[in-house]
Amino acid sequence: MIRIAIDAMGGDFGPEPIIEGVIQALDEKSFLPILVGDEEQILEFLPQYYVDKVEFEQASDVIAMSDAATDALKRKDSSIFKAVELVREGRVDAVLSAGHSGATMTVATLRMGRIPGIKKPALATLMPSITKDKTLVLDVGSVTDCKPENLFQFGAMGEAYAAKIMKIKNPKVGLLANGSEDSKGNELTKATFPLLKALDGFIGNVEGKDIFNGKVNVVVCDGFTGNILLKTSEGVVSTVFDLMKQHIRKSLPAKIGALMMKKKVFGNMKKQVDKDEYGGAPLLGLKGCAIISHGASSPKAIKNAVFQAISYVESDVNTTIETLLEENE
Repeated sequence: MIRIAIDAMGGDFGPEPIIEGVIQALDEKSFLPILVGDEEQILEFLPQYYVDKVEFEQASDVIAMSDAATDALKRKDSSIFKAVELVREGRVDAVLSAGHSGATMTVATLRMGRIPGIKKPALATLMPSITKDKTLVLDVGSVTDCKPENLFQFGAMGEAYAAKIMKIKNPKVGLLANGSEDSKGNELTKATFPLLKALDGFIGNVEGKDIFNGKVNVVVCDGFTGNILLKTSEGVVSTVFDLMKQHIRKSLPAKIGALMMKKKVFGNMKKQVDKDEYGGAPLLGLKGCAIISHGASSPKAIKNAVFQAISYVESDVNTTIETLLEENE
């Protein structure tokens, strides 16, 4: 049975939504959660029926969102440090945290270690697309200042993830630039372009719009650009839905039409763009599995993050990444 260490204390709203998400996941799939944190607090939100379905790892400290990321390396009794250590010691298969993302990335990278050949890990996220397959974008915040070899490795990891976990046959990989022509881009992308040609799925430069129009399955960029892209996209989605609501309220025919489309149209649209459907972002390139969720994650998001971790472990994607890097060394 897959074992997942879950930082039960790190989210914005304490243990409650995290524990509820774990319960929802247990109702649907078989796995063993190891809840890391203050056992007494955790038990306040864990129904008696589920007590024998989980294990506990006591941690008396919590890394706050205002703390420096590197603080987590010194505070060895914190929930995130102890959760990562469980992976490092081989006692669990994956770690999941909705706590301080910088602290989680720092501790996971330095304590779990990297896959041979990977210089920097990449935070990957799924973006909506007009096709049935989502678009994987990486990096979205792990490495702000990248070198060409980092972007090449991001591309290799993305291609492996799309093939093994997203089940996309022959995934297409694009390099995010300010134009689709081979000559476009800044110094970083121009230096990266010839390296990415070694990947079977590389199709060249892509523009921001191509993330959503189905042209590509994997988009590679530095973490600074990717993080801005991610947060801008979330803002656009929120704004579009708010504008729709405003205009619908002003018109009776629009209200009637919206009521008729509520379930099949708007419901499906919301599901496609809802970040809770993805749950969290895998930190690719580590010797193990680390899933990083948003601090304000809902129970639904935690549940889906757990499912991500299970899929990651079952796929053995890290072996595929290592093989791909060896082939292109």
